[in-house]
Amino acid sequence: MPLVPASRVGRASHAGLTVRDLPASERPRERLVALGAEALSEQELLCCILGRGIAGESVLVTAQRLLKAFGDVRGIAEASVEQLAEVRGVGPAKAVQLKASAELARRVAKPRSSGPHPIDTAEAAAALLQPRLAEKKKEHFLALLLDARHHLIRISPIAVGSLSASLVHPRELFKEAIAASAACVIIAHNHPSGDPAPSEHDVTLTKRLVQAGKLLGIEVLDHLVIGSRECTSLKALGLIT
Repeated sequence: MPLVPASRVGRASHAGLTVRDLPASERPRERLVALGAEALSEQELLCCILGRGIAGESVLVTAQRLLKAFGDVRGIAEASVEQLAEVRGVGPAKAVQLKASAELARRVAKPRSSGPHPIDTAEAAAALLQPRLAEKKKEHFLALLLDARHHLIRISPIAVGSLSASLVHPRELFKEAIAASAACVIIAHNHPSGDPAPSEHDVTLTKRLVQAGKLLGIEVLDHLVIGSRECTSLKALGLIT
């Protein structure tokens, strides 16, 4: 069965055709079954995820519109649910499908672990967090919740947005830690600028959270600031003792 160039699908969408108007051998789902997912264009793969278009408009057009809005599939994966839902033909339900697909792809790309390893260095924590935070367009504050042997219990999102005192409050962090029966935590956030140098506010926030942890008996082991390629450990800078 000959491969159908992606440009042909693109032309079909401009012509106002729906997927049903295409020959069965050229429809994205049928091509995936017959040839494997690797044979499909990005537009066709998006069609498989989205399923259907909207009244009077093919899913081919919706997929094409997504690629135009966000540049490529990486841009689509990095967009928020709200941003995706604003694209005509997507909406909240399909936006969630797209985000779920992107997260599955991210998890598949992670190497399999042969067993639990203690996260007891900034490098070990950064290896977990860099792929998750480096390309975010907003500041994301996360916590690695660890047991007494520094094995990961889970990664807990704490806040998204400007890390103000009201947004990142000790109760938000330690509520998660207590619920997970964590013995200690490593906290982290990204700088969308790509520069991992901690700000004065980062330092003040760290000291506040470390002090709260001491009162609760949950040690804050480190605070990492994640940049585009590097990260900074506030413990290594001598700011956590």
